[in-house]
Amino acid sequence: TTPISPPKPTTISPTPTSVSVMPTPISGNVLGKVISVIDGDTIGVDIGGVYYTVRYIGIDTPETKHPTQSVEHFGLEATEKNRQLVANKIVRLEKDISETDKYNRLLRYVFVGDVMVNAVLVEGGYAEVSTYPPDVKYVELFLELQQQARESRRGLWNLDSMSVSQGDII
Repeated sequence: TTPISPPKPTTISPTPTSVSVMPTPISGNVLGKVISVIDGDTIGVDIGGVYYTVRYIGIDTPETKHPTQSVEHFGLEATEKNRQLVANKIVRLEKDISETDKYNRLLRYVFVGDVMVNAVLVEGGYAEVSTYPPDVKYVELFLELQQQARESRRGLWNLDSMSVSQGDII
């Protein structure tokens, strides 16, 4: 029998809605160039000429692109902060346990130099901690940074910046 070579990755044009099909997982730490900032916790990255959508592990920012939800409070600010941190930069992507989420996005901790973007977003109040075991490597750090952001009323935790209507539960 003839040995079968693994399939090569298929790339569809690098837009925020494009998808790449990977024959094998991308493990460990990998460098990539940020091609697009999709929202506060999701980016598009070129890794070796292939476009991947990357979802930040351990955090959640307010929605700006959800198909059935309106833009949430502080969502645009979180997206802009993410853009300032990573747009057009080389990033290091660190895998935890899971490779992808149910939407086939790579799940990663994202670093620019030695700075973890996930942590900066939580520390500034642009994101809240949102963990899904088994991907919990930095959960203690994130919880500590979130507590500091809450106590200092930064970002999401600054209730003065919210427009609250009578009857809203906050």
